[in-house]
Amino acid sequence: MDAVRFGVLGPVVAEGGGGAPLDLKGPRHRAVLARLVVARRRVVPVARLVADLWEEPPAGAVGAVQTFVAALRRALEPDRPPRAPARLLVTEGPGYALRAAPDAVDAWRFETAVAEAARLPPERALGRLAEALAWWRGPAYTGFAHEEWSRAERARLAELRLRAEEQRAAARLELGRAAEAVPDLDAHVTDHPWREEAWRLLALALYRTGRQGDALAVLRRARTTLTGQLGIDPGPALRRLEADVLAQSPALDAPPTNDAAGLWHRAAQAYDRTVAAGSRARLESTVGLLRALAVTGGGGLAAAREQRTAVVDAAEELGDPALTARIIGAYDVPAIWTRGDDPEAARRIVAAAERTLAALPPRTPEHDADRCRLLSTIALEMRGTRSPRGPEAAAEAEALARRLDDPALLAFALNGRFMQSCTRAGLAARRDAIGAELVTLSARHGLATCEVLGHLVRVQARAALGDSARAHAHAVAADRLAERHERPLATVFTGWYRAMRTGTEEAVRAAAALLDGAGMPGLTRGLLPLALLCVRLRDRPRAALDAAGAAALLDPAADWGPYRPWGLPFVLLGTGRRAEAGDALRALPEPPADLLHEALCCLEAALALELGDRTALRRVHARLLPAAGEEAGAGSGLVSLGPVTRWLAEITAELDTPEL
Repeated sequence: MDAVRFGVLGPVVAEGGGGAPLDLKGPRHRAVLARLVVARRRVVPVARLVADLWEEPPAGAVGAVQTFVAALRRALEPDRPPRAPARLLVTEGPGYALRAAPDAVDAWRFETAVAEAARLPPERALGRLAEALAWWRGPAYTGFAHEEWSRAERARLAELRLRAEEQRAAARLELGRAAEAVPDLDAHVTDHPWREEAWRLLALALYRTGRQGDALAVLRRARTTLTGQLGIDPGPALRRLEADVLAQSPALDAPPTNDAAGLWHRAAQAYDRTVAAGSRARLESTVGLLRALAVTGGGGLAAAREQRTAVVDAAEELGDPALTARIIGAYDVPAIWTRGDDPEAARRIVAAAERTLAALPPRTPEHDADRCRLLSTIALEMRGTRSPRGPEAAAEAEALARRLDDPALLAFALNGRFMQSCTRAGLAARRDAIGAELVTLSARHGLATCEVLGHLVRVQARAALGDSARAHAHAVAADRLAERHERPLATVFTGWYRAMRTGTEEAVRAAAALLDGAGMPGLTRGLLPLALLCVRLRDRPRAALDAAGAAALLDPAADWGPYRPWGLPFVLLGTGRRAEAGDALRALPEPPADLLHEALCCLEAALALELGDRTALRRVHARLLPAAGEEAGAGSGLVSLGPVTRWLAEITAELDTPEL
């Protein structure tokens, strides 16, 4: 008898001693069994069963119930001798009872496990809860959701499940595993926004992962949700937590742990054991891990880039636009360089984001945050493309973020706007304003990585505006924050900025070494020969064009990467092939809409000055004129070719010279 097990945490099923599923016949048979499980070993009168099975019982309903019971007995006790009394589904008084053992029904075992976990230390409680939650295969009593007799038990079990999820999150927090708790809690409050304890745990987990701004944003979302949907104010626990987060109370700090590596290893093993491959929870956890990997730089950034599109593809396959929006939008990794590392992957991400935007229900305020993140993603991934969609998406995202009054969303949107702020020369002041808002916003709300981004943006912008003192101050601030929060990629950009200020070949080559293993091919490819050429041309538009100097400086075999169209004419000039250099000059494309736009315009100007190409000079003059008063190329934070006014003067003087 004890070998039979029953499952009601999902569709109603029964298994024999070897785990083989038992044939429970049709839906009425399952309804009888489910009704008896709900009774928890108590007798259910036949009249009650008839009333529960049919709204209008047919003639012969009692006989039908007896037939169902007989069939169930044969399935549950196939070896019972004829006429022997049933031991499991028994007849007693006016009805029937299921005399299942206390551990034979998954719902009963679940209730016991949750109660036990509440008395266990966190490490053991976490394992017990993970095991118990894995027993759920769907909503309790699937198939009988609308039956009056199941309603109270379904609600009780659903509440118990939610409480178990929150107990598990609390155990993770006690063990110092806040980052591990965030993805599940985020999904939890999305699905159950009335759970104040879930909001509290999510905000606390975010705070303990160094995301104070996100924690405050969550608490604001909780207040808006509770007030708007339930008409109530947040309870004392949420109000107290908000005050503690604002005050950065030591009481919120994670408990100490001395074995971070061991904790990580055990947590990863537990996750693999308990969370099904391909599940929504695993996908959301994965994108959170990729986000964390990306800001570590080097191999982490490369690994995150490689896996990101696969995670997005997997999310789309589930056919849930809201989930896909969260997966795409969760990768809000701050970006400072305006050329992408993988154009094909960026194209795929943009296409997925556009499909998801179209699939989200229209005019639904609860999805506005998802829309904002999708639009910010599009703006970021379309960097340097000159497509009107990029600036359009950036503007929409910023407007949504400001309306939602969410600091983390606004920081993401401002990053997208920054990426779309290189559509022409002379926009350094606009980028400086974006950087200034990022610094202020991020410092106020604890968004450390975005604060680093804001300082780096201002390093570039102030350098372009000729304000070396303030550019230097922002470089120092970025370095300090990066060291405190373990953001190593920031030092790549501050190192290049200092090499640009030094202005020597040795400094450039030393800065190039910082790119080894940085995981940023969009920045690295072609940068060294380009930067060396700019050092030679700085303040001296014709200095790199004498044959001996160019041949010594410009290695014909160097990898110019995306800058090859601008480097090739110099190489040709350096080897005395002026006619071919002229052809290469005339074939030059418009410089991309990125931070090297002005620098590439100056390279074209230098070639046109040497070769006497007045058409090219007029074209470049028009492109550079909006940047008059700026330092050419310095807005990249990588290279500088001196004041734009000097280049404009050289061009004007050449154009004013009568043609021979």
